[in-house]
Amino acid sequence: MDQTNGNRKDLRIRSKVISEGANRVPNRAMLRAVGFTDEDFKKPMIGVASTWSEVTPCNMHINDLAFRAKKGVKDSGGAPLVFNTITVSDGISMGHEGMLFSLPSREAIADSIEIVTGAERFDALVAVGGCDKNTPACLMAMGRLNVPSVYVYGGTIQPGILDGKKIDIVSAFEAVGQYQDGRMSDEELHKVECSACPGPGACGGMYTANTMAASAEAMGMSLPGSSSTPAISPGKAEECERAGAAVLNLLEKGIYPRDIMTKEAFENAITVVMALGGSTNAFLHLLAMAHSVDVDLTLDDFERIRLKVPHLADLKPSGAHVMQDLNDIGGVPGVMKMLLEQGLLHGDCMTVTGRTLAENLADMPSLQEGQDVIRPFDKPLKPNGPLVVLKGNLAPDGAVAKMSGMKKMRFTGPAKVYDSEDEATAAIERDEIQKGDVLVIRYCGPKGGPGMPEMLSVTAMIVGRGLGGEVALMTDGRFSGGSHGFVVGHVSPEAQVGGPIALLQTGDLVTFDSESREVTMEVSEEELAARAQAWVQPPLKVSSGVLAKYARLVSSASKGAVTDLFED
Repeated sequence: MDQTNGNRKDLRIRSKVISEGANRVPNRAMLRAVGFTDEDFKKPMIGVASTWSEVTPCNMHINDLAFRAKKGVKDSGGAPLVFNTITVSDGISMGHEGMLFSLPSREAIADSIEIVTGAERFDALVAVGGCDKNTPACLMAMGRLNVPSVYVYGGTIQPGILDGKKIDIVSAFEAVGQYQDGRMSDEELHKVECSACPGPGACGGMYTANTMAASAEAMGMSLPGSSSTPAISPGKAEECERAGAAVLNLLEKGIYPRDIMTKEAFENAITVVMALGGSTNAFLHLLAMAHSVDVDLTLDDFERIRLKVPHLADLKPSGAHVMQDLNDIGGVPGVMKMLLEQGLLHGDCMTVTGRTLAENLADMPSLQEGQDVIRPFDKPLKPNGPLVVLKGNLAPDGAVAKMSGMKKMRFTGPAKVYDSEDEATAAIERDEIQKGDVLVIRYCGPKGGPGMPEMLSVTAMIVGRGLGGEVALMTDGRFSGGSHGFVVGHVSPEAQVGGPIALLQTGDLVTFDSESREVTMEVSEEELAARAQAWVQPPLKVSSGVLAKYARLVSSASKGAVTDLFED
């Protein structure tokens, strides 16, 4: 059976190729060593991909969840095998060279799941993920393999409590800015550090992990409620067992990821991201996931949908609440039910339950009345989604701005240009960045970084110094889902390949306009041509190892920063 063509015949033939016939005795002998019996060889083999790791609270509990999924598979008549893949902690890698490895980890996770599932000839797959890159990576692998699959999100962390107020990891980053500005003492900073992350689970606001989990649920690749159920909730463990049963149902019915991950399903995901005010990283990851299933998704699709969807969720980083608060009043299913009633979702999309999205939501309760986490549809925070695609002479292929919590829709100021995050950080510490400036950090794209690092430390320093919304930031790198303020990222083409951002100079006037959806510099075409003629492409920063391979293979951010987009 071709692992990519979605053949509906002989559903169990993948595992039978290593379990049937006399010449397969060595295969069976090795499986007996890990616990298989004669009866197990008659069952479909199901892989359970675990992203367990002690390097981050997002994933520290996932080993237990993976084995609950294994139990669900076994109880439903499958022969499950758990295997691991890597994860990195975006929060811990933030603000130093470790962040260069964050986005490449998405490809490593997807590749490793594809490799193990392909090599072991699993009939179906359950994957359990936590930190930011886990969700898109698992779904990318599922899309490539196209074997029946269910994704389980490990769940959100509980908020920390300090002086009676809820705080989280972004509070810690912003506290550093307040400390450096002299507005917080050593003792107060230490209290924030000790309170921000109270236990297992992914960062609690509408940051990248929760954004992508909500996307997966909206696409129908996880069970209803998966994206908002907290990590430590008994319901999360029960969900894992149900996922194990659900994947056997998909196998029986012959329902494959490419039956679920359709263009309409991606449109549902974008709709939910806009309503929730999610992370700008959703652009990168949804584009990459679409590439894995040969769905034609572009930045223009995001903008088309944004204009129809109001921003409804008052969630961190720009709002007041966290994912657990949303779960307590009806969760992502409640939001989706509202959006479906307003005609903004494709209800006929298939899901991993074997039923349509509309059928799933019919069984789910509506959002609680009288709550202030999700605004009424006729009283939104903004009438349109807050994640805006900008284009212009600074970003011909597109850039992404996050406008949640912003009253100012247009910003013009002189550029302060730096060729690395370290240079920009030093400039902020020297008070070089003043109200009205446009801070530009370039040569940080997929190739130039390499790895397209996030800039949460920089944005948090700006906010911590009281300049949030008063200084604009632009980069060909990324911003964390926890970033807020006037931030524009994913500028494409990136500086490393000679994009216009490479030609920008300190003092040039730059304008961001979210209403006209433009990002421009006030430099004449003649001057730009002269600068382009004088520009010399710098060598890639890394010449060996994983980052060197990544820099040579990776596509533009406007194409999802994938490493398997090959031009003929």
